Amino acid sequence: MSPVFLQQIGDVLTAFAFWGRVSTEDRQDPEASRAWQMRRARMLIEPRGGEIVAEYFDVDKSRSIPPQRRPEASALLADLRNPQRAFEAVVVGEPQRAFYGNQFGNTFELFNHYSVPLWVPEVGGPIDPANEAHELIMLMFGGVSKGERNRIKVRVRTAMAAMAEIEGRYLGGRPPYGYRLIDLGPHPNPGKAADGKRLHGLDADPYAAPVVQRIFREFLEGKGLFAIAEGLTRDGIASPSAHDPKRNRHRSGIAWSKSAVRAILTNPRYTGRQVWNRQRKDEVLLDVEDVTLGHTTKLRWNDSDKWIFSEKIVHPQLVDDVSFRDAQDMLAGRGKGPCEHTPHRARHPYAFKGVMICGICRRKMQSQWVNDAPYYRCTFPREYALGNKIDHPRNVYLREDAILARVDRWLCKAFAPHRLAQTIDEMYADQPGHGHDPKAEIAQAKITQVETKMARYRAALEAGGDPEEIGKWIAEAKAERVRAEAELRTIRRSTRMSREEITALIAEVGDIARAMAEVPTDRKGEVYQRLGLRLTYHPGKAKVRAEVILSPHIVKRFVSEGGLEPPCPSLGTSTSS
Repeated sequence: MSPVFLQQIGDVLTAFAFWGRVSTEDRQDPEASRAWQMRRARMLIEPRGGEIVAEYFDVDKSRSIPPQRRPEASALLADLRNPQRAFEAVVVGEPQRAFYGNQFGNTFELFNHYSVPLWVPEVGGPIDPANEAHELIMLMFGGVSKGERNRIKVRVRTAMAAMAEIEGRYLGGRPPYGYRLIDLGPHPNPGKAADGKRLHGLDADPYAAPVVQRIFREFLEGKGLFAIAEGLTRDGIASPSAHDPKRNRHRSGIAWSKSAVRAILTNPRYTGRQVWNRQRKDEVLLDVEDVTLGHTTKLRWNDSDKWIFSEKIVHPQLVDDVSFRDAQDMLAGRGKGPCEHTPHRARHPYAFKGVMICGICRRKMQSQWVNDAPYYRCTFPREYALGNKIDHPRNVYLREDAILARVDRWLCKAFAPHRLAQTIDEMYADQPGHGHDPKAEIAQAKITQVETKMARYRAALEAGGDPEEIGKWIAEAKAERVRAEAELRTIRRSTRMSREEITALIAEVGDIARAMAEVPTDRKGEVYQRLGLRLTYHPGKAKVRAEVILSPHIVKRFVSEGGLEPPCPSLGTSTSS
């Protein structure tokens, strides 16, 4: 045994932090899961005089996400560094809830480094860092957790493929433009039906279905995608995102685009058949330079031979099979076939890719290589502007080298040593006070509302209401309360930073900003995004507004505006600085 472990056994540890996690609320009741995990933890520590004084419980977070990226778990790891923390040790209710795959090996070293014991029921106490058996047990649980998740994925995907092909069942997701969801009765699974789940299907949308038919008709008559999109906008027909704004809050919905028309033309579900597995979710490394950060999920297109089609027509047919095949042949003849989802390879580096915004339409500007130089372009067809009453030039261009050096100089100036004291004072003063935090008040209000609802439900139960139905309401309210309590704990830990934390943050960002001049152009984009840089180009004023969000809590924004040299005249703009 290691000396540190022997010292932990000899000491009397009384203050513990509880660490737990529950996945999706559809499969488990968060409060029930928290209760049994907490019970296991207390059964381990209370006979030895231990008491739980802090709680870190993540709700609706997958086990595949590393602890460093789970809100509550990351807060726990951050508190390990604090010598004034309220707890002396950490206890988990079940290791499979805390660790997945090799996460234990990537995380336990932090506990060992800060001399914080990690107690696990399966070990019967604290984990000994020098005990090979302890390490093997924890690694085994991580492997079991990973294997269990993989088996579930295989079973679910196989079942969904069978339901889509044989039954033609609607398997969820956003209904395609031209259709709307209808209720088809109770869910065929008795357990889900008892929980109130319903079976849904697709029906023709009275407004959007004729638009889909018009798009196919005009395309087969020889109209191009741009012409179709501009005609729909000119006629005042709402685009898919404008037609369903609740599901498209991330889109402006100001006009039809060529990509929206192509997506409709290539969607085989308009033939009346259910189609599944057009896309897949791949787990890719979040950072290839740091595998401990785990994976992130990316949607990718499958080849058409992997699509699953229903054996029969299961919802209204908006386009017949012959017309749909003809449309695909025409697209393929133009080199824009439906199956050509080839990822684009970035051949040129762009420093401001994804952070440059058009100040007129508020859309991200596209990166484009022109005359051996990087530019940023915002193309806004004339019909779009007319249809939405926006005074927007057909093309807006901005050359990268017109602002690259100025942005780097501004970053260095903003974090210059002689300005650090003033910046720290401003950041500290701009934080919400302990007594008044709008986000915390909202979270507390949610908790109060949930408790009021639960009181009404219990009163209805005592008055002779249906126990099964009211039980469902109470379970939903409990889950809502657990989420609100977790949110409130996160807010209270993160809304107020000390001067020392702000100073460390400024020093870190300042070092990055001062080193920007030496960073290669092909890496600047990554650094700018991590800094939270946002550039807004106003072509009429020939100015760029720069913003940097210095922390994930948006404690302070630094804002600057500067003039630009006139863009290249050959690109069709006459603005000047």
